[in-house]
Amino acid sequence: MAFTHQALRYHGTDELLAGILPYIHEGLQRGEPVRVATRPETLEPLRAALGEDTPVELIDIDRNPARIIPFWREFVEAHRGPVRGVGEPIHPGRGSAELVECQLHESLLNVAFEEPFTLLCPYDADGLSEDVVHEACRSHRIVDGEPSPHYRAEPLPLAPLPPPPTGSRVLGFDLESLAEVRQLVRDAGGEPDFVLAVDEVAINSVQHGGGRGIVRLWRENDDLVCDVRDQGIIRDPLAGRTRPDVDAFGGRGLWIANQVCELVQIRPGAVRVRSGLRRR
Repeated sequence: MAFTHQALRYHGTDELLAGILPYIHEGLQRGEPVRVATRPETLEPLRAALGEDTPVELIDIDRNPARIIPFWREFVEAHRGPVRGVGEPIHPGRGSAELVECQLHESLLNVAFEEPFTLLCPYDADGLSEDVVHEACRSHRIVDGEPSPHYRAEPLPLAPLPPPPTGSRVLGFDLESLAEVRQLVRDAGGEPDFVLAVDEVAINSVQHGGGRGIVRLWRENDDLVCDVRDQGIIRDPLAGRTRPDVDAFGGRGLWIANQVCELVQIRPGAVRVRSGLRRR
């Protein structure tokens, strides 16, 4: 048994529970560890239905979708044999940039796992757009209990990021001017974690992107956004989503950025980090 990725399209709480509870109980009857990671609106009725003594782990889903594969990796590697999960990275309230990265995450799950791991992803068909719900049919082999004719095993093709807005703060940098990049972010009101994330991405540009880069910084509503561009191409689709080995030399920049930021978007020649995302 290998990784099995399923989607459940539901309308309302009754359909949600009718789809998830039998799946959870089947796993428990088979002796499989079960972990649920969803938004609070899904967790609350599940917790009530399962009861206080349930052995199921119930966890609020991480805001940054790039941290979810390591979250499931830890769960899979902590147990021998089959495990079962429920994950809801895509839900109403996600911003447009988040939804794109969550859809990428859903497709990357199919290349990240080969172990005996079954993952069910509920999709709120009332609160999500038709396009978003249809994309679930492409990233999940099984939809509503049936094989999806639209399933594709390869990662989602990525469109370029929207260009930075006119009026963004702009700074070219190299090894000697990394301190200026950090100061630019501080002056724009960046918190220490955000400064660290931008610094790590800029160091990657110096080390792997031709020795130099261009950083652009702007405000988007309450969010602080930083776009770093260089001549490098990141070829590993799981870059920043795989925990670096303790003894590894390098390879930590994107991982660190993902650990301290709400959203990191990776494209050929560009990395965009965002802080201050609100619960929309």
